[in-house]
Amino acid sequence: MSDFQDRARTAEAAMRPVFDATPLQRNEHLSERYDANILLKREDLTPVRSYKLRGAFNAMRKVLDAVPEGGAAPIFVCASAGNHAQGVAFMCRHFGVEGVIYMPVTTPQQKIGKTQTFGGDAIRIELTGDYFDITLTAAQAYCAKIGGHFLSPFDDEDVIEGQASVAVEIERELGGLPDHIVMPVGGGGLSAGVCSYVGDGSDVTLVEPEGGACLNAALRAGTPVRLNHVNSFADGAAVAQVGARTFARLQHLDPGQAITIAEDRLCTTMIEMLNIEGIVLEPAGALAVDALKDMRNRIKGKTVVCVTSGGNFDFERLPEVKERAQRYSGVKKYFILRMPQRPGALKDFLSLLGPDDDIARFEYLKKSARNFGSVLIGIETAHEENFARLQATLRAQDFEFRDITNDEVLAEFLI
Repeated sequence: MSDFQDRARTAEAAMRPVFDATPLQRNEHLSERYDANILLKREDLTPVRSYKLRGAFNAMRKVLDAVPEGGAAPIFVCASAGNHAQGVAFMCRHFGVEGVIYMPVTTPQQKIGKTQTFGGDAIRIELTGDYFDITLTAAQAYCAKIGGHFLSPFDDEDVIEGQASVAVEIERELGGLPDHIVMPVGGGGLSAGVCSYVGDGSDVTLVEPEGGACLNAALRAGTPVRLNHVNSFADGAAVAQVGARTFARLQHLDPGQAITIAEDRLCTTMIEMLNIEGIVLEPAGALAVDALKDMRNRIKGKTVVCVTSGGNFDFERLPEVKERAQRYSGVKKYFILRMPQRPGALKDFLSLLGPDDDIARFEYLKKSARNFGSVLIGIETAHEENFARLQATLRAQDFEFRDITNDEVLAEFLI
């Protein structure tokens, strides 16, 4: 047993009076689809619906253990717009210590409210900055000013050690390590902890959102690099730069072990897991399950654990997730149609729709000429191939149209 494994097991044992181990559940739906033994490590079922309280607990435990008898505990400070904030808040209340949590002004009220609920009177929330980098700078400056202890969401050895408790629980539940572990990666705390614990005992695949693939970039460059732009949709894993400490534990990996997933495709898995399994996953929490689509040949006949890292999903986002899933699957498209301005033109157009085609949106934009008008139309259908038939029919009837489904600029303004 390595020293790191020993420390991770000690951390996991210390957590048990605070919260239960999360379930490791075989998923029949996924196992049948991929001809493998697929199990889900349900980190979405912790008290704060993510694994983040593990690292927060372990780091705070070690800091407090080092306080001299009769000494005062430091004030804990962090910067987060989501799961890390909730984990720190929960643990501040548990340990009875003071915490100050910096969050961007743009943080949804739902997340602010949950963080306050978990922390109660033990925490104070400071809303600062429109962007996370500004929030982080303010939190670190305040922490230095008061001589507090800054709790990094991932780039901290004690946090990494705490996240490794996920692997400790998997090993104990299975009576050994699985053939393959699939998990999301953002800043790298979870992946660094699990990879350090399992060593060569399990094959691992780390999954990043396409718009925040900082580990993949670091592995190819040989050093952490900062992405110029990050798509914040999968906010639990959308990080501009992997941590220095986490990368030191991950740099031996082959770039092929860090795969990327398109955010729109991720939405199809979120919808599928909700509709079929009744499992609510946030975007980052669905990354590991979605990655199975690219791993079918590698995992056939094997025991595979997917870490569902979080379930903090605001249902106000569900229409957006459904929309993106439909567009990715090809069953919903948007067109700008040039409609003749004459009686019966709309009826003629409607007669061209198939039995599985539904109009989801219809909006006149403007008259582009005296006898024609531009129409924004959204169409949903049962099968992707129905659009080929519809577009061929429109051309045959001399309707002019433009497919703007994947036009980012027009879609941003019109859809």
